[in-house]
Order: sequence, then structure tokens, then C-alpha cells
Amino acid sequence: MEIVTLLWQYWMTKRLRKKWATRSQLEAWQEQQVQKLLRTILPRSPFYRERFGDLLPDAWRELAPIDKQLLMENFSSLNTLGIHKEDAFQVAFQAEDSRDFTPQIGEVTVGLSSGTSGNRGIFLVGPQERARWAGMILAKALPGQLWNEHRIAFFLRANSNLYTSVNRRRIRFSFFDLLHPIPEHIQRLNEFFPTVLVAPPSMLRLLAEAKQRGELRVSPAKIISVAEVLDLLDEVFIRQVFHQNIHQIYQCTEGFLAVTCPHGTLHVNEDILVMEKEYLDGQKERFYPIITDFSRTTQPIIRYRLNDILTEKKTACPCGSIFTALEKIEGRADDVFLFRHENQPQNRWVSVFPDFIRRALLSTSEDIQEYKVKQMNPQLLEVSIQAEGKEELLYEQVRSRLQETISQHGAQIPMIQFTLYERVTGGKKMRRVERMFTPSEIE
Repeated sequence: MEIVTLLWQYWMTKRLRKKWATRSQLEAWQEQQVQKLLRTILPRSPFYRERFGDLLPDAWRELAPIDKQLLMENFSSLNTLGIHKEDAFQVAFQAEDSRDFTPQIGEVTVGLSSGTSGNRGIFLVGPQERARWAGMILAKALPGQLWNEHRIAFFLRANSNLYTSVNRRRIRFSFFDLLHPIPEHIQRLNEFFPTVLVAPPSMLRLLAEAKQRGELRVSPAKIISVAEVLDLLDEVFIRQVFHQNIHQIYQCTEGFLAVTCPHGTLHVNEDILVMEKEYLDGQKERFYPIITDFSRTTQPIIRYRLNDILTEKKTACPCGSIFTALEKIEGRADDVFLFRHENQPQNRWVSVFPDFIRRALLSTSEDIQEYKVKQMNPQLLEVSIQAEGKEELLYEQVRSRLQETISQHGAQIPMIQFTLYERVTGGKKMRRVERMFTPSEIE
């Protein structure tokens, strides 16, 4: 039965791309889908039923957004199958420890988020949702036709029945555990010879270096970056080594949110979700996304505010899609740097978005191959760079660029100290720009 659902969803996803001629047509259709979702989940989710109260379903946009903390606090009453949070966590942690990711609760897949924000989460996906997800991702991300032969190498910290559901006769899926050593990955890749390579940018960079040395011999038809922010520095290097554009899938615990088109533009998957925008700047470019996913019924996601900072693309994509286009995924709200105001140090924080920090580093010198910038507190930045043995020669230039950027925002100039660059290991997510404190810790 799941294979029928997968094939139907694949066909529908391809077909729906041509369904709407205008944004208004798309938005009217989305409203119908949300109403259909609410009719399904409100009788079965005590959390959302109580949250709506006397509010009519067609006023769903008036609900206050929820976040990960609220979702996890109410997990047992939010999901529509009555699965208890403790039971779900037990299955997820057992899989994490044993590295056997096949156990489920009944027919329900249980996944564990990576917890980069310090708050680990779990998600539930039913069998039909799992098949629909597989059909959607194959339709949106697979090069060529479904009936062609495909070998997909997927690098993640944890496997899931969600991912292995794409395994079919002519589609072979192979999970590569990020916790395993690089030499083992290289050997397996050379044997598997994938047509599609899916991995976080930190791993793609290591594989590109192995290919540059002649150790890795694969030449996939498509390379897809997942799970981490794709920094321009890494994208350029990986693209040059593999001689192709690097695509992206934007997916998290909360859903399959966006994927790149053939032109490399990230488009929101507005055929399965509504993405509202909570703008962070007067230019209405950066925003927090508020997600309502009308494709999920086991663990409904209704007006869920993500902690990611997205930048909207203002120019039309050559592909002609009416789906919202993203310029970039800039990073997490937790990684916006916070400084004291230059003239009002006791009364106001000054925010500097991660992209400004990245630009300052990348504009300093073409010799910079890798970097990290950590804000330890409002008065101290810790910077590490890798630059072909020229690191110390570039320190003052980097310091000057960062100070100039921070000063332009009207903030007090912090101390900047340099440390030895160390690579991310052990499956931990790479964050090139990272704030190491919260305002409450120092106020």
C-alpha cells in the first residue's frame, strides 16, 4: 500500500507544479488544505483543540505561534495517536545508542533532532506520511526520471525509516553514519559509486578534499547539501572540485521546508505547507518562518515559529516557479551576535546578523580557506582561520574588517583574539558563526 502512496505522491508533486498560474490561486488552495487538515486533527489532538478554544478554524492565523519548547512540553497531547513523550524518547535514544534505527512505535517512525540549540526534540511520522514524504522528495530532488537507476549516498548523524523508505527496486539508498571515520566513508563511496550524494557541507568539504587528493573517485550526477548552513566559502570549494552546482534541501524536525530548483534557487515547498514571515528588519528581507504543514497529521505542525533566520529573494527565479524563493538560510536566531550600544551601553543591545560576520571574513582575503567566529561575550570574539600558512599575516586584516563591520552597526568594539582552527568531528553540526552566551547570563 505504501508503494502506491509513494507513486501517487510523486505523480501529484510533479503535476501540482503546473496547477497554479498566480500566487492568489496557490494561496486559496493552501487555505483549503489547512481547513481540511484542521477537520482531521482537531478532534484527535487535545492540545490543538484546547488551543483553538472558541476560535473558528478559518481564523487559524490568529493563533499565537508555538515553538519547540511548547511542542515538547505538550508532545503527548499534541500528537493525534496519544503516543507518550517518554515512550517516544525511549525508542529514539535506544536507536541512538545502538545505531539501529529500525524500531518504531507500532507503524510510526520516531526521529530525534540533533539538538544544536540545546533542546533535543522528537518527531513522529506515520506510514502513509512516510510514503508521501518519499514521493515528494523523489519528485523534487531526484535527477532524471523515477524509473532510472539511482544510487543515493546519504550522510547524517542518525538514520531513519523515513529515509530508507525511498529504497525501491531501481533506487538504492545507503546510509553513511557521520560518526564513522572518513577513510571508511571514502572506501564505501568508491564501492557504492553514488549517482546522488547527500551530506552536510562540513562532510561535503572533506569529501571534496579527498577527491582533490585522488582518494575519492566518485562523480555523482547531483550533490545536495543538508543539515547545516551552506557557507559560500564551502559552496565555492565543493563546486569547483566536483564541477557542478551544489543543491540544498532545507529540512528539520518540523518538516520538509524547501528545496533548490535546477537553477540552484531554494524554493519553499508551498505545495505541502504555509510559510508565514515574521520580519526582522525594516527592508523586509530577513524573517523568522512560521510553519503550518498541511501534509502532517500524526504530529501536526500549526503556526510553529522556527528559530532560523531566512533571507527572502527579491528577484524572480528563471525557473518561473511561483513558490517563495529564498536567498539564503542565514543561521539560527541564537547565533545573532549581540553587542552593547556604542552610546547607550546599559540600555540597549545591538544585533549583528551572522551574514555580516561571514561577509567580513570572506572579504578580507581569498587565501582564507576555512574560518570560525565565536562570540564568547559582548566584549570578546574568538576567531580562527585556515589560510595556507598565512594565518598570522591575515590576523590584523581580519581584526580590522570585523571591527569596521561591528562599528557600522553602532556597537562597542569588542576584543578579538585568534585561536588555532579545529575541524568539527563526531557528527556535530558545523556552525561557522556562533554565539556562546545568552543575554540573560550577563544582565
